[in-house]
Amino acid sequence: MATKTNAVRLVEQAGLPCRERFYEFDESDLSGTHAAQAIGMPPEQVFKTLVARGEKTGINVFCIPVCCELNLKKAAKAAGDKNMELVAVKELLGLTGYIRGGCSPVGMKKKYPTFFDETCILWDEIAVSAGARGHQMIVPPEKLAELVSARLVDLTE
Repeated sequence: MATKTNAVRLVEQAGLPCRERFYEFDESDLSGTHAAQAIGMPPEQVFKTLVARGEKTGINVFCIPVCCELNLKKAAKAAGDKNMELVAVKELLGLTGYIRGGCSPVGMKKKYPTFFDETCILWDEIAVSAGARGHQMIVPPEKLAELVSARLVDLTE
């Protein structure tokens, strides 16, 4: 069994119900849809964590269903900015402490403004990265949003 990640420890310390799912990941396909398929959950219920930079607001974190695309205009509006751009993959580790395919909204190096797509509340639980490739944690969305001080907004195309 794999060791607990910092993200899972933080979720458990906060008293949130949390189930873990491990799966074989493919370096050539780090897509969220692959993760959803591998853990047997619908892609609408598995959320990917994206990191973007606002013109005025700096770094922001967005969690959206893996089957959707982030609408950068909606993301900028939610963050109170005019423009928003995804950060380069090479910047991810330095900013968050996580690598592509293993970025969790929980336990980043710094506390960034965080936004969850409002569809998360359609589910009793959602899956998000546990902070490592091939490792998802399944948690109640409202409690997770509360833990990371996330706002629920419309973020997708």
